[in-house]
Amino acid sequence: MKLKSYIAVSLCAFALAGCSDDDKKIGVTVDGDAIEIGAEGGTRNIKVTADDAWIATTNDPWITISPANGRGSAQCRIIIDSALRNEPRQGIVRIQNQNDWEERRDITVSQDGYDYAITLDDKEINVSNYAAYDDRSFDVRVKTNVDFDIEIPEEAQAWLTAGDYKVELDRGLRPREVTVRFNWGINSRDTERNAVVKFRPKDEVTLARQDELSVNQNAAEPIEEDTRAGDSVALLAIARSLNMWESWETNEKMDNWDNVVLWEEGMDGYTPEKAGRVKFARFSTFGTKEGLPFEVQYLTAADELVFFSNTNWTTFDLSTGEYITKLGQLRRLTISGYGLVDLDPDFKNLKNLESLDISVNNFEKIPEVLTKENFPKLHALYLNTCQRGVIYDLSNTTTTHFGGLFEETDQTREFPRRLLEWDNLDTLTLSVNYLQGRIPDMKDYAQKYTQADISAADSLPQALVGTPKVLPNIKRFSINQNRLTGELPEWLLHHPALDWMDPFTLVFTQEGKDQDGKLAGFTNEPVLFRSYFFQSGRILSVLRRKEIPRSEQKGGVTEYPDT
Repeated sequence: MKLKSYIAVSLCAFALAGCSDDDKKIGVTVDGDAIEIGAEGGTRNIKVTADDAWIATTNDPWITISPANGRGSAQCRIIIDSALRNEPRQGIVRIQNQNDWEERRDITVSQDGYDYAITLDDKEINVSNYAAYDDRSFDVRVKTNVDFDIEIPEEAQAWLTAGDYKVELDRGLRPREVTVRFNWGINSRDTERNAVVKFRPKDEVTLARQDELSVNQNAAEPIEEDTRAGDSVALLAIARSLNMWESWETNEKMDNWDNVVLWEEGMDGYTPEKAGRVKFARFSTFGTKEGLPFEVQYLTAADELVFFSNTNWTTFDLSTGEYITKLGQLRRLTISGYGLVDLDPDFKNLKNLESLDISVNNFEKIPEVLTKENFPKLHALYLNTCQRGVIYDLSNTTTTHFGGLFEETDQTREFPRRLLEWDNLDTLTLSVNYLQGRIPDMKDYAQKYTQADISAADSLPQALVGTPKVLPNIKRFSINQNRLTGELPEWLLHHPALDWMDPFTLVFTQEGKDQDGKLAGFTNEPVLFRSYFFQSGRILSVLRRKEIPRSEQKGGVTEYPDT
C-alpha cells in the first residue's frame, strides 16, 4: 500500500531529564515497530523514549495518536477506527525528533477488513402455544453488513411472519444492528412446532458467518374431545382468546352458565351421547383482532353458536378462519359485529346450516362461498348493515374499503342475482348496505308461475301467471336503505310474500346517491300500497297509481278492481 505524505496530528509537551551522550545518538526509540488489529478497531499503547522534543504523525485519518508530541519519555495511545471495507488496510505512525527529522521510528499499523456476515445475538427462541394477540411477538437483533431477506419455511408461514425492517448500511461495511419483529400464531395442535429461519443476503457475497434462527413453539394444552369436560374447557379458552369482557365462573357448574344451553333429553336432535354437552353458546362483547379461536373446533355437539359485538369491528378486515368450518353439525350460526370481510373457503363444509347471520360486518361483496349449492339446507340469510360508516353520496367520496355491499363484481352494479335464485330461502335481509343499480327483472328466469300454481293454492293471485317465480318461499325480504335505482320488477311488485312484510320499511325506501351521483329510489314505486287481501273469496292484487286513471280514484283513495 502506497504511503501518503505525513501530516502532524497534534502537539503537547513532556519534560525529559538526565539524558546521556549515548541517548542523544540514539535519538528516538519505541517499544515496538508493528501493530496488528482486527476490523472492529481499538487502541494500542506504545512507549516512546527520546532525548529531545518529539512529535508523532500519521498520514491516515483512521489512526489517531495521543499525545502527539512531547519531550523525553511518554506513553502514547494509538486509536484505530473500525474498518469500512472488507479488504485489509495498512498505515504508518512516525515518531521523530522535532529538531532533527532524520531521527525517527516508524510503526506499521495493519488492520483486517470486515468479512461479510449476518449474526444473531439469540439464535434460538421459544414461544408458548398461546398468548393475548398483542403479546404474540418477539424481537431479534441482527448484526449485519449486508442487506438481507428473511426466509421462513413454507410449512411455518401460516403461524410465523416477519414484520417490516430496514438495513441502513451508512457506515460502509461496519456491521449495523437491525431489530426484526416476528409475529406468531396460536398453536392448536398437540405437537410442538419448529421453524428454522434463514437470513439470505440480497447481493451475491461470500459470508464468513451466517447465523440461523430456530423458533420452537410449545404444543397446545390438551382438550378432551367429545366430552362435557372438554366442552367446558373449550368455552373458557374461547372466551379467553376472544378477550370477552365477562366470562364464566369456573366454580359454577356449566349448567348454570349464562348464555350456554346443554343438551337434555326431549330436545329436538337429542341423542344419548350428547347428554350434558353444549348445545348452544353465545359469546358477546369481546375484543379480538383475528378469526374465530381454534378451540371452537372442540364444540362438536353444538347446533347453534353466536359471536356478537367485537370492539372496533369497523376497523378490521377479518376472515372467519378455518376452525369454525370443522363443525359440520351446526344448524344455526351468527357472526355479527365481528369485522369480517370474507368467509374461509372451507366454510362450505357447514352444509347443515339452516340459518346464517353474518350481518353488521365489513363485506364489500357477497362471499363467493355463499351459494345454494354449498348450503342446500339454508333457509335464512342475514347480510344487512355492512357499513363501516354512513356515506350518503357514493359519488362524493374517494374512500375505499368502507364496508357495505357495494358491488357484486367490478363489471356490474346489478343486484346480486344469485341470491334471487336461491329458492330455499324464506328470509333474506340485505338492508342498510351500498347495493347499487337495478333489481334484475328475471324475465329470463326459467321458473315462472303457472296456472297450475294458482289453481293449487287459493292464496295466489291470478296476476302472477307468467311472472318469474323468484324466491317462491320467501317470507321476509329486506332490501331497504340501499342505493338501488330503476324500475321495480314485476316479480317483486306482485310477490305474494308482500303479505308478510311492511314494504315501505323493508323494500321501497332507498337513500342517498349511487356512485354516478344518481338519487336512489324506484321510478315506479307505488304511491299507495295495500297488502294482498281476501274479498269475497278472491285475492286483490296491488296496483300502481299510474295504472289507475285519476278519474277512477275516489276521495283521494285508490280503488282496486278485481283480478
